Amino acid sequence: HYASLKRQLANPEDEGAVLKEDQIRLLIGDTSAKEREEILSGLADGSIKLVIGTHALIEDPVVFENLQIVIVDEQHRFGVAQRAALRDKGENPHLIVMTATPIPRSLALTIYGDLDVSVMDEMPPGRQPVETHIVYPTERERVYTLIRSQVENGHQAFIIYPLVEQGDNEESKAAVEEQERLQQEIFPDLKIGLLHGRLHPDEKENVMRKFRDREYDILVSTSVVEVGVDIPNATVMVIEGANRFGLAQLHQFRGRVGRSSDKSYCILIPETSEAAENERLLAMESTNDGFVLAEHDLNQRGPGEFLGTRQSGYTNLRLANITDIHLIEKAQRYAHQVLENDPTLSANEHQLMRDAMEKFWPTAEGDIS
Repeated sequence: HYASLKRQLANPEDEGAVLKEDQIRLLIGDTSAKEREEILSGLADGSIKLVIGTHALIEDPVVFENLQIVIVDEQHRFGVAQRAALRDKGENPHLIVMTATPIPRSLALTIYGDLDVSVMDEMPPGRQPVETHIVYPTERERVYTLIRSQVENGHQAFIIYPLVEQGDNEESKAAVEEQERLQQEIFPDLKIGLLHGRLHPDEKENVMRKFRDREYDILVSTSVVEVGVDIPNATVMVIEGANRFGLAQLHQFRGRVGRSSDKSYCILIPETSEAAENERLLAMESTNDGFVLAEHDLNQRGPGEFLGTRQSGYTNLRLANITDIHLIEKAQRYAHQVLENDPTLSANEHQLMRDAMEKFWPTAEGDIS
């Protein structure tokens, strides 16, 4: 994201560039102490206009001179408290949260008016839906045949594993051992890269560069490729131990392919054939629609404690369908009108609403008066 935004907004060759190169910076956990100090100083005095980063931006030492807008991408990777902490670093800054698959809590908050909703439910021009299949371990050879055929046609493939090394969990396949096995036994004539979170950032970048430049035919990885990876030439996403990943993660993995006009495939390989364990996979197989998957996730996990910090668990509220945008907006407008004319709901015609609100917020913090 940093490289892309810098290219778009601070390109020195572009006379109409919005920012200068030193006005856009990147702050992550691995940023050197010297560079971190420079960035913190620039944010505090306002000389840095745009900062892109990870959870490092939420830490206490990060102070903004005048934070106006916060954009949280892939919001399911941030906890509720973390998003609130980032927003608290300014005087009520504008907040935009983005995700390919809304998490249950965001469904609940959206339906009850805390968020304005924009739904982009169309695929980019020329894209095809990713074909998704559940394939059990006994049929793994079929998957290898698909990978080989796609590579022979000039494409590339991802293979995702839930663990880095076998010692982490004896029951699950792990990336390090499987990359070695695949290279020696299954695809000795192909080039296979390995990517996981324990690699140094420079090593990670080097692996991704080689995959992007087609020096690798296959990339074996853990969940580190869930977001921020754009390889249009990759047409196969294989997820081993798929039942160990959440629905939002699975949908994000699938989004790493299908980024060109070429037909793409997502193969889900569970560790078990038990129906209860694979319910999420059946949902993935049945649709590419992120909102349908979000509704499924909502039914499975619940919307979270309304105004609380849990990401899942049922509330006592009935939830509408998040895709009923017009109904949501109508309810929002009515609620705003009521509160504008009667902020404490003290009018007789609003007594039932007040009673319901006081029952819903029994603590002093929720006192609507």
